[in-house]
Amino acid sequence: MELDALGETAEKFTVLGASLVAISPQAVEFNSAMREEKSLTFELLSDPGNKTGESYGLKFQMPVKLRKVYSQFSIDVPAHNGDDSWTLPLSARFIIDKGGIIRYAEISMDYTVRPDPEHTFEKLKLLKD
Repeated sequence: MELDALGETAEKFTVLGASLVAISPQAVEFNSAMREEKSLTFELLSDPGNKTGESYGLKFQMPVKLRKVYSQFSIDVPAHNGDDSWTLPLSARFIIDKGGIIRYAEISMDYTVRPDPEHTFEKLKLLKD
């Protein structure tokens, strides 16, 4: 759902001269399949071991109870992520300038809550003005 929402707004970011990039701990083959399946026009990068997420403080360790729930729904997080860490990234949006400085960040401590791409787009417009 999050990638769908980003896909619907990707062109708006491009028009403003921004590059939209998504990062996921899923293995490259899963990200490639997802990018093709959803016809995404932006990069979907793989973050093995969720190391980038961890460096931004966005790594969520799934408790055993939650792992069991995911398993009951046949969601195999270790297979998709290519490791047995049972971690997920917290959802976040960053606007990073060409110098590598974070100009805006929106982070949800609840991994099930996703920032609205339209809100991020509006922030980008304000920063561009």
